[in-house]
Amino acid sequence: MKVSTNQIHGKKIDVFIVESVVVGSGAAGLNAAVQLSKHGIKDVALVTEGITKGTSINTGSDKQTYYKLTLAGSTPDSVRDMAQTLFNGGCMDGDIALVEAALSTRAFFHLVEIGVNFPHNAYGEYVGYKTDHDPRQRATSLGPLTSKVMCERLYEEAKRYAVHIFEGYQVIGILTMEEDGNRRTVGLLALNLNNLSNADKRYVLFNTSSVVYAAGGPAGLFFGHSVYPESQLGSTGIALEAGAVGRNLTEWQFGIASVGFRWNLSGTYQQVIPRYVSTDQNGGDEREFLSEYFLDPGKMLTAIFLKGYQWPFDAKKVENYGSSLIDLLVYNETVIKGRKVWLDFTKNPEYGSKDGELDFSLLSKEAYTYLEKSKALFGTPIDRLKKMNPPAVEIYRKHGIDLEKDYVEIKVCAQHNNGGLKGNIWWESNIKRFFPIGEVNGTHGVYRPGGSSLNAGQVGGIRAAQYIASRYTDPPLPLGKFLEVVEDQVLEKLELGEKFLSTLSDKSNVQSLYRDLGDRMIRSCGILRDRDSARVGAEDALTSLKNLPNAIKIASVYELKDAFRLYDLLITQYVYLKSVENYIEAGGGSRGSYLVHDPRGTLPHESLPAVFRHKPCPANFFKIIQEVQLEESKCQFKWKKIKPLPEKEDWFETVWESYRKGVIFGSK
Repeated sequence: MKVSTNQIHGKKIDVFIVESVVVGSGAAGLNAAVQLSKHGIKDVALVTEGITKGTSINTGSDKQTYYKLTLAGSTPDSVRDMAQTLFNGGCMDGDIALVEAALSTRAFFHLVEIGVNFPHNAYGEYVGYKTDHDPRQRATSLGPLTSKVMCERLYEEAKRYAVHIFEGYQVIGILTMEEDGNRRTVGLLALNLNNLSNADKRYVLFNTSSVVYAAGGPAGLFFGHSVYPESQLGSTGIALEAGAVGRNLTEWQFGIASVGFRWNLSGTYQQVIPRYVSTDQNGGDEREFLSEYFLDPGKMLTAIFLKGYQWPFDAKKVENYGSSLIDLLVYNETVIKGRKVWLDFTKNPEYGSKDGELDFSLLSKEAYTYLEKSKALFGTPIDRLKKMNPPAVEIYRKHGIDLEKDYVEIKVCAQHNNGGLKGNIWWESNIKRFFPIGEVNGTHGVYRPGGSSLNAGQVGGIRAAQYIASRYTDPPLPLGKFLEVVEDQVLEKLELGEKFLSTLSDKSNVQSLYRDLGDRMIRSCGILRDRDSARVGAEDALTSLKNLPNAIKIASVYELKDAFRLYDLLITQYVYLKSVENYIEAGGGSRGSYLVHDPRGTLPHESLPAVFRHKPCPANFFKIIQEVQLEESKCQFKWKKIKPLPEKEDWFETVWESYRKGVIFGSK
């Protein structure tokens, strides 16, 4: 790596010249840096705002899942079968599904070899379990902190390969040029968060041959309604600004989560059947509100239990007292009525109990058998939780919440964006030499098996590294040429930064702007959606984006990072809400993790207000993918048929020849 200090319109700026740059330090980004090194790229830099700030190292659940091919027992499985499961989720290309399935074992065993100790039996079989939308037992786990351990081991591996770690850098621009009729990336512009007070060190440039973009999902869009760690906000907007195509941006995953300590309340937290309690904003007027909607206590208790492995809100599970009715009832209490909702593990639900003792005979056979086999047909929810999953209790205790006495405040929160930036089977964007991987890449469709995102992130890093090592080993642009190409793009961002700094004030309004953005998102792109709300939300987002340099007030130069983050998030929000509007205008209905309002539609429960009336999604919408590209503040949409699973019969000798000659990577 080389560094050079240069000037752009009289402004000093350092330029780091490096062969390949990875943006982001979650499990996907760290693995990409390691894989690039393993594939022979000697000069790799990893740019991150903080090694410990990404989603992967800060999130988990009662038993955080990693998804891969079955590796134990006698139940048949195959690459093709796993690909079919991924493909069956709808709105997913078959070629991507096949790649994710084919490389799942390679990615998994790479983690095992570097010290991620996934459990196996005495015979070496990696025994699994079923997860959401999974017909096999392909899931495995280390417990609540699977992805955290992955990050720790991958970080050690990155250091072993001498990856250049740039910690405290926020990427604010993806720099491109036209080449052979295509747009390609040539570098990045970043804020140096370590030197914001020094005008000569505030900005840095990276001149590079390829960029692997592992910036995570746009978590900041749901500010205040999110289970993402507070440090994870996302950087999708600058990629959309640079011309990257988005796909399936309408598809999010929502679920019940705690908001004091952001954590998914899935798995055992629900299977022990806690109380759902609603209060006013001051904690008064306490009531167990679920019983107002469930005529049969057995159905209510079973629905709570099923939230354990039916955790994401699912439009298909709201009718007939399905488990996702609970999400709607929580949403109704919190967003529509403006109350607070809590989980209480200290007592059994009154509805279905006698003298405080739960009547387990009211449960469905599935729920009863599960608790019976877990030897948990006794006591209170906290007693059962301590028996079935002690680490699930401890993780809250470490964050100042004692489930043996404290209520846990909950909301229906955004947890994962199934959509994102488009990539091909090598994870390369429509922008050449730009590889979005991890959550920022929209590889998933409407539904996905739990834990498959961790697999997709690891597979994406392998594929990007393979392609870069095969096709993009040429050096970065000569420095003079690079500066000439990027000058106008850089100057535009520097001028924007100066506008932000001109708003220095005694009182910051940054947090207020974040809250406004989050409230707009939950109204227009949450689990309840309608065309007018999406249209108005998109218009408001675009207006806020244009007015941001004048509307924002920052208290110091150190909030410059927030100003650029809000700029990114407003671009993202505008494109996402236009995508929702376009989806509904095209005839799309309720699917995945949201309902689309229809005044003549079905009401999930007769006691819910009319705003919950919704229409089903036509079957053909699961066979097409919405793509969007931002061009001069306008969103251009295309609807494409999904690619089927490849049917080609391979013959070893011909594949061997194609592999030796590099034909598998396509034409140069």
